[in-house]
Amino acid sequence: MLAAPAVLAPLVGLAGVAGRILDSHGLEPLRWTGCPPDLAVNLHGRGPQSHALLRALAPGRLAAFGCPAAGHTGPAWREDEHEVPRWCRLVRETLGVAADPGDLLLAPPAAAAAVPGAVVVHPGAAYPARRWPADRFSAVARALAEEGYDVVVTGGPDELRLAADVAHGAGLTPAAVLAGRTDLERLAAQVAGASLLVCGDTGVAHLATAFATPSVLLFGPMPPDRWGPSRGGPHAVLWHGEGVGDPWGSEVDPALLRVGVDEVVQRALALLSPRSPGSRTTPGCA
Repeated sequence: MLAAPAVLAPLVGLAGVAGRILDSHGLEPLRWTGCPPDLAVNLHGRGPQSHALLRALAPGRLAAFGCPAAGHTGPAWREDEHEVPRWCRLVRETLGVAADPGDLLLAPPAAAAAVPGAVVVHPGAAYPARRWPADRFSAVARALAEEGYDVVVTGGPDELRLAADVAHGAGLTPAAVLAGRTDLERLAAQVAGASLLVCGDTGVAHLATAFATPSVLLFGPMPPDRWGPSRGGPHAVLWHGEGVGDPWGSEVDPALLRVGVDEVVQRALALLSPRSPGSRTTPGCA
């Protein structure tokens, strides 16, 4: 069983990592009604709050990073370690189970992409520190549309205005705005079927890694060697930082603002196949 927001169920199914989901949010107490589990694994953080949540279930064993504040002995947390090797190391060192950091691919969803082969522009991010300005996303979307590529703008239900503003600034029709019209499974299907993804340091970027979709990723407060894609994939990572910032900040990180429109467009075109005149499949520009 995986304790996670129920909205993630489609991705959990694609990954095949759990038979059931226990709906949970952040550090809220887990609504567990069964017998104490034999094993609880903390994949949330270093603790102590997340350790306490799992200990409240009275598990037979807790596999977690060492946390003196929680009175738990375990593998040392390394601040500069990439997220993928970090959690693979926890599994290996606490459970003795081999975990391959390169095993990141998922099978595409059964749902079809709304606009197969489109360039997906995803301007949103959970926190303002990781949101590249909307007018710059518009400029990138316009440049790619003028090169003959179908461009769609995605986002969650709370990002409708942002997506509409980006599309309007790019001269795209309202039909190009997929924000609010796709659940997580169909968003994943759109990324899996895309020719390219352009986005910031956010969850959709990890979908591009999972489906081997080419991507241009814009990093700001966090260096890509912490949260970015593995080397060797079809991804262009742009970062002009000098250290670690605040990924949960309320203002756009200065390093992210140093990423320019022209370099994003150039990286995008380098990853895209040339389009012949008249090859557009959906109405992209107004």
